[in-house]
Formats: sequence, structure tokens, C-alpha cells
Amino acid sequence: MALILGIDTSNYTTSAAIYDTCENTITQAKKLLPVKSGDCGIRQSDAVFRHVRQLPEIISSLDFSKGKIEAVAVSSSPRENEGSYMPCFLSGVSVAKSLSIVNNIPLYTFSHQQGHIAAAAFGAEREDLLSSPFIAFHVSGGTTEALLVKPQNNSGIKAELIAHTTDLNAGQLVDRIGVMMGLDFPAGVCLEKLAEGNSEQIKIKPSLKRHNCCLSGFQNKISKLYAETQDKAYTAAYTLKAVSSTLIAMTESLMAEYGELPLLFVGGVMSNQLIRKDILAKFNASFAPPQFSADNAAGVAYLGGRKFSAEG
Repeated sequence: MALILGIDTSNYTTSAAIYDTCENTITQAKKLLPVKSGDCGIRQSDAVFRHVRQLPEIISSLDFSKGKIEAVAVSSSPRENEGSYMPCFLSGVSVAKSLSIVNNIPLYTFSHQQGHIAAAAFGAEREDLLSSPFIAFHVSGGTTEALLVKPQNNSGIKAELIAHTTDLNAGQLVDRIGVMMGLDFPAGVCLEKLAEGNSEQIKIKPSLKRHNCCLSGFQNKISKLYAETQDKAYTAAYTLKAVSSTLIAMTESLMAEYGELPLLFVGGVMSNQLIRKDILAKFNASFAPPQFSADNAAGVAYLGGRKFSAEG
């Protein structure tokens, strides 16, 4: 049995996880970064400070009684492409490197995005996806991208960008509309609850440029809609329908070029049940449970375990 410790310090959440390679189980702990009421995000300098304070608390809350940690895995960048960088990930990398050196154990680094994909596949019980090509949508406050995912050596994965937003991310749209209506950041959960109270039919015409989407126009339109109606339920439902309709249009466009590859939807926005319902009405797609959709360290712990096992 090998236990792998995973660490992820994104711009929203401090998280750590333990992957048991023998039992194929993951336990995790996480804590959102505090954001001032009325704000739509957090500065990188504040994120780093908060991670430094929260990470010891998060790691110490995990159960280390089952055995010795044999390796540590960490998110070191937002994406795996060259030049991808955010200071907040340095918090986790610093701790992971220190643990690796002190305990003389391997250190594995992955991108935050690779971790999201792996966590979603694990949570959806679709680990088989990681052995052949598939399309993954990573949809969050910092990312709205479609990726062609292929297996790599040592049980890793490679994600090639094939579509993206040209302006606003889906999570940003959700949060900005939510904060505009007086909700706390991040606003996704509360916005979904409001949308459940809407009974009106909504039709959306997405804006695409080839496979890529444009979302900033929706922010202006929805802001005007709310100013005119003051209907929070309808405004929330319209916002979520704008996201789901856009993702559906992107998927249809990509399938026309790449064929009907398996679909996996990951990222915090994809924990929204109303958006999932719309997508599942169109496609046979896989989604992770909410705890594996939002930012987490589970994916990097799992990828670290696969790599540790492959290396023998």
C-alpha cells in the first residue's frame, strides 16, 4: 500500500488530499479563501498569504494513521503549457518540496487543470477515460476551455486546448451577476438556489466564433434585465441558461470536427445541477460529484499515485 499526499492552492481554495493506491480511495480536506463582501475575487498577494495560513490547518485535518506517505504531488501552475503561472500555487509548491526533501520521498508536479480532469474522472468512476482520447470541458471562475485529453507515459495525461472563451469566463459571469444581486462571492450555489424558483421558459442564442465562445455580452444583457425586472429568480435562471446553452453549442461545434469522443465536464461551475441537466439532455457526458468538481487536491493526489505505481 502507498499513500500519496496531494496539495492544491488555487485562487479560490486551499486543499489537500490523500490517495490510497491499494484501496483506490481518496480523502480530502479543503477551505475556501475568504473574500470581502461585495468583491468578485481576491488579489494574488492575499491568496498567497491566506494559503500559507490555511495549509497547515488543512493538512493536519487529514487522517495519516493508515500508513506512511510515500510521495507528494502538487499543483504547480494553472495549466501545463509553458508560461502558465499564478503566484498562489507557490504556496503549495513550497510546502510540497519541503515535505519531499525532509521525508526523502518523490515529488510530482502537475497543473491545476490536469488535477481537475483526473479528479472528475475519478469521482465519476470513469478512470477508463484516462487511457484513451476524450474531450474535457474545464469551466470555472478562471477558465472556460475545451481540451483534447490524451494519455501520456507513466500514467499521466496531456491536455491540448481546442476551444476557449474569448473574453469572460463562465464562473466570472455567474459571480458578477450574483454579486450584482447582493450575493456573496463565490455566488454559484446561491444563484442556483434562486434559479430553482423560476418557472418561465428561457431561450438563449449563444455567441460563437468557430468553436470559441463569447460571454461578456451576456453580462451586459443580464444586468439590464435585472435592472428592469428586479426578478432574482428569473435573472439567476437566465444566467445559468446562458452558460449551459453556450457549452452545448461549443460541444456540437467540436464534435463536428473531432467526432463523438467521450465527454467529461470538470470545474466548479460544472457542479451546478441545472447546467448539468441541460447538458445531459443533449449528450451522454460524465460529470464528477460536487466534491470532485470544485477546486480540490484529489486529482493531483490521484495522478501522483498513478505515476508512483507506474515507476514501480
